[in-house]
Amino acid sequence: MLKIATVFGGILLVALGALPFVAASQRAPNANGSASGQFSPSRVQPFETKAGLGRTLFFDARLSGDGATSCASCHLPDKAWTDGVPLSAGYTSTLYFRNTPTLLNASKMPVLDWDGRFSGNDMASLVRDHLTEAHFMNIDGRLLIERLRQVPSYEEGFKAMYGSEVSFGKVLDALAQFVGTLESRANQYLRFRAGETAALSAQATAGLELFEGKAGCSSCHSGELLSDGMLHATGVPANPAIFSEPARHITFRRFFKQFGVGEYVSLRQDPGLMALTHEAADRGKFRTPSLLETARTAPYMHNGVFGSLDEVVRFYDGGGGDSPQKDSRLRPLNLIADEIAALVAFLESLAGSDPPFEKPEIPAYALGELGAN
Repeated sequence: MLKIATVFGGILLVALGALPFVAASQRAPNANGSASGQFSPSRVQPFETKAGLGRTLFFDARLSGDGATSCASCHLPDKAWTDGVPLSAGYTSTLYFRNTPTLLNASKMPVLDWDGRFSGNDMASLVRDHLTEAHFMNIDGRLLIERLRQVPSYEEGFKAMYGSEVSFGKVLDALAQFVGTLESRANQYLRFRAGETAALSAQATAGLELFEGKAGCSSCHSGELLSDGMLHATGVPANPAIFSEPARHITFRRFFKQFGVGEYVSLRQDPGLMALTHEAADRGKFRTPSLLETARTAPYMHNGVFGSLDEVVRFYDGGGGDSPQKDSRLRPLNLIADEIAALVAFLESLAGSDPPFEKPEIPAYALGELGAN
């Protein structure tokens, strides 16, 4: 049975006994719909690719410490793989202090996370961080392996896809492979770029001209993903919820104490990249997000402080926020109302439409040999 040994540094450590972790709600129903002691292999289709295996793992709450949180808890397919709220809820009983970014096109970005602390070439490391961090999914890798090894379809799936049994590294790889499949579909802007001139409305076309010209947006939002992949300080105002909600403020303090930020107790602004480099010039720098799908990923900025694209455009029209480290390219634009509306119309044209996403069926544990246990 599972015996709790201790909790240290936010990670649950356990001693594994003879009986596996069993969730009664995950028992396979019998013909009458009641819980059965037998696992029915027919309930879960065989995995055909590593990404397909990762797709199921993405929705499986076994990957969290308490078995109640999955990757999909914060990255919802019907919300463009975000959660649609300003600040992420995080792990059970905690609250997080940053906005949940979309996973669409994430595998193409040169850096990952708002503070850029992961390379875009190493999605597996970001996955590991989100699984094991106390404020995200709080799972001990050893416990995760033991849980998955009790599930026949996972055992068979890992052997079929990787040629060997379940391991933590293979779980990370499978999840990274699935995230790599999440890409934007054709939208109005992409069709326009492909030569379909009527794809953009007259207003959106005027917005594109402003975007690349007077407004100067393309100096940072450039390339295929409309992002330079760099980190910049724009002076985004703090989200007061971080400091007014105690559970969120505790997570905020814990995070920056962990990174050795000396003033973590008195901080009233997210220091961004500075927490990693400890260089004053990096204070308030955050990753330039891709603007593809931006109409579907509100609220905006690293802390979700702006609820609409109109607010975002007006923020930049005013020259950004007040920050000594603010990018020198930010200056008041003096846009008129029609120009602001045109820019918003262009940004709205960057959203595609996804086909309905069918969530995978989560496999059950094998319970036959446990009897009444």
